[in-house]
Amino acid sequence: MNFKISKIQHIGIPVTNLEVSITFYQQLGFESVMESGFDYNGGKGKVAMMQSGDIIIEIYQMPEAELLEIKARGNGHVDHVAFDVDDIDEVFKQLIETGFTVLEPAPVFLPFWKNGCKYLNILGPDGERLEFNQIL
Repeated sequence: MNFKISKIQHIGIPVTNLEVSITFYQQLGFESVMESGFDYNGGKGKVAMMQSGDIIIEIYQMPEAELLEIKARGNGHVDHVAFDVDDIDEVFKQLIETGFTVLEPAPVFLPFWKNGCKYLNILGPDGERLEFNQIL
């Protein structure tokens, strides 16, 4: 592999009430640096990126139909760890060529940040999701 992971980009945490979670993280010194919506399985979700120094936590609320699964867990759950990369298309190519289990058929664009971002996920040996993310 010739791509470089420069740092942890963010840690993704599903929440059941985005507004309550925003307030919680603000009380810990985080500020909301980006809020957006997203489409998922025909529903609308909401996301906020909470930042304190170099630490970014992505908190997101799935559409109503998906919330039951999150509520059924009964405890907290970190969904994924994301790494910053410079060229998501090259990372995708190398991961496919090397035989990693890539979960998306191509890097996915999201209207997050000023110019959007593109990401993809791979599965680790125990089913953990690792995200590679390029902020455009």
